[in-house]
Amino acid sequence: MKEKIAENLKRIKGNIAEACLRAKRDPSRVRLIAVTKTVDIDVIRALLETEPLDLAESRVQELIQHHAMIRESVSRRLALPNIATEQKSGTPQWHMIGHLQRNKVKQLLPLVKYIHSVDSLRLAEEINTASARLGLNDKIKIFLQVNTSEEKQKYGLAVGAVKALAEQVETLPNLQIVGLMTMAPLTDNQDICRFCFTRLREIFEEIHGEKVCGPHFQHLSMGMSQDYVTAVEEGATMVRVGTALFS
Repeated sequence: MKEKIAENLKRIKGNIAEACLRAKRDPSRVRLIAVTKTVDIDVIRALLETEPLDLAESRVQELIQHHAMIRESVSRRLALPNIATEQKSGTPQWHMIGHLQRNKVKQLLPLVKYIHSVDSLRLAEEINTASARLGLNDKIKIFLQVNTSEEKQKYGLAVGAVKALAEQVETLPNLQIVGLMTMAPLTDNQDICRFCFTRLREIFEEIHGEKVCGPHFQHLSMGMSQDYVTAVEEGATMVRVGTALFS
């Protein structure tokens, strides 16, 4: 299991490095996030023992369950006296990448580092309020999700609504917009994917150029197993990979 994951990691990192070379980018600026949806807990443990990547889930309940199991596993591992110091990695950072219902916000916030899927003022306000009620010290790091493909079945902001929401969310004291997120259509046509990623980068550059958000606004979360190479070529700083990593 570990050997297969190590092979997949090597291949994915190689692809990212080659994409960065073509785009004249620094590979260290691209963060690989492991999407653990439907992945067995033993496989996740094997991944973390191979390399301590950030982890992501698209459903709150699965994130809660995996978070608890991984935290317990890490605690047991840290207690082992015969494990070398460099192998004693801590609890991974978690990302929420799927649609988030407002009634699930309170139970999610203490567990995640980033929320990639904020697509309305009402959701942003709920996150802001819940953070205050929970007494969390750090601002909640969020991405605004943009529907760059304009698919009716997808969540996300319309392209023309992003800047206005960013201006509103920036006034909420417990939130910090760190970037934008999108999902390309599930297609092998990389030209279609590239269009979606280019569109997101252009929106990002407009918001950044007009200083709508502060210096924390740095990330483009885009690219999954079938299109992460194209996403990196178009400026992704976070790629969300599941199938290519675990299959």
